[in-house]
Amino acid sequence: MTQPLVELRQVKKTFHHLGRPLDVIKGIDLQLFRGELAAIVGPSGAGKSTLLHCLGTLDLPTSGQILLDGQDVTKLPGARLSAMRNRTIGFVFQFHHLLPEFTALENVQMPGLINGKSRSETAPRARQLLEGVGLAERATHRPGELSGGEQQRVALARALFMDPPVLLADEPTGNLDTATSDAIHDLFLKVNRERGTTIVVVTHNVGFAERMPRIIRLRDGYIEKDVRRTVDNPSESNEQAMSAVALGPSSSSN
Repeated sequence: MTQPLVELRQVKKTFHHLGRPLDVIKGIDLQLFRGELAAIVGPSGAGKSTLLHCLGTLDLPTSGQILLDGQDVTKLPGARLSAMRNRTIGFVFQFHHLLPEFTALENVQMPGLINGKSRSETAPRARQLLEGVGLAERATHRPGELSGGEQQRVALARALFMDPPVLLADEPTGNLDTATSDAIHDLFLKVNRERGTTIVVVTHNVGFAERMPRIIRLRDGYIEKDVRRTVDNPSESNEQAMSAVALGPSSSSN
């Protein structure tokens, strides 16, 4: 392994509640390399989501450094940090965070629109990504007309729009039934396998975590255990459905 894609150096995060400091992350060193697939696990309150938000620069640490490709992004001005985040980090959350007034296609286009591209420029790639997650026929539907699993697929397509080297997900299947969760898990694994995207997932789903080559266990704001291991090639839970999924080339080739 060479230079880490993402590196945390003695990252601490303190919040204040009712006038009292609450230390959530208590000094974490962590390196993530290109193409890694990792699960962050641990009991509730261990700091998992806070750590993920720091990894994605949605939350900056109280102290310590966050490096992306060797650059300390904690020193970037707000506008530059936001632009960097939009280009290089994709996010998928438990509650989707889709914009309800926009269609599935428009939601997927959003990162490109934020980056200054026009609707006509971004539409073809958005359609390609929706097709890739099996939702080509739902492009004109708004989030309220989609199932929970379909909304999460739209969120995944949106997260991939800028072809980010890093994809972060916080309990992406926490509100889904088992069969739908398995299909979403397969999509994440397929993205990693076919695109080489570095993926980090916070999850309470033991089965999903066990499919990951790396498991990072948090407890009380510290990394309790960080294990890399060899796992069998993840089996696809629904081969017929997945055979229709073609995530397509990266945006750089479009």
